[in-house]
Amino acid sequence: MKIAVYGATGMVGSEVVAEAISRGHEVTSVTRSGKEVEGTTAVAAELGDGAAYRDLGKGNDVIVIAVPPSRTGGDHQEYLDAFEQITETLVPARLVVVGGAGATEVEGVRLVDTPGFPEEYKAEATTCAEVYDMFTSVSGITWTVVTPAPVIMPARRTGSYTLGTDSPAGDFVSSQDFAVAILDEIESPVHENRRMTVASEK
Repeated sequence: MKIAVYGATGMVGSEVVAEAISRGHEVTSVTRSGKEVEGTTAVAAELGDGAAYRDLGKGNDVIVIAVPPSRTGGDHQEYLDAFEQITETLVPARLVVVGGAGATEVEGVRLVDTPGFPEEYKAEATTCAEVYDMFTSVSGITWTVVTPAPVIMPARRTGSYTLGTDSPAGDFVSSQDFAVAILDEIESPVHENRRMTVASEK
């Protein structure tokens, strides 16, 4: 299978690349700089580069977008504009997008709107929620938004995880197990045109 990964050098993207290579897939790593990533074909592209996105959509079976919005004052509107273009571009590749836990729901209330949600993450969570809403209202593309548990960080690859749909599947997921879940979904699709949440098993 041919898989393109935006954000291939980030915490999640690098694990997705490594997991995909370990399973024998042909990987294109997409970064702003076009940095070489071992075992992949490197491509330089911005998230909002429509021409590059269309080309990647024609040449790959799946496009993974593991590029989060800025937490340090970057332009969230530019990020939203990029996703608006992506959702409106009919490409044959399946789209797998890494979402944000703040956009998931607890008893019908989005996590970002619950009491005690960290203020420093609210802008990012709100933007991720807007991106998810874009996907729920599109047609003509095949997508999955894969959302980690509220806490995600490098730990260890257990290969085991718990899944959910609109609510967090647990409190924590290692970036390695998150990548395992993403590749499992790519290889055996279960959540087409819907969201899935992932947590490491305790």
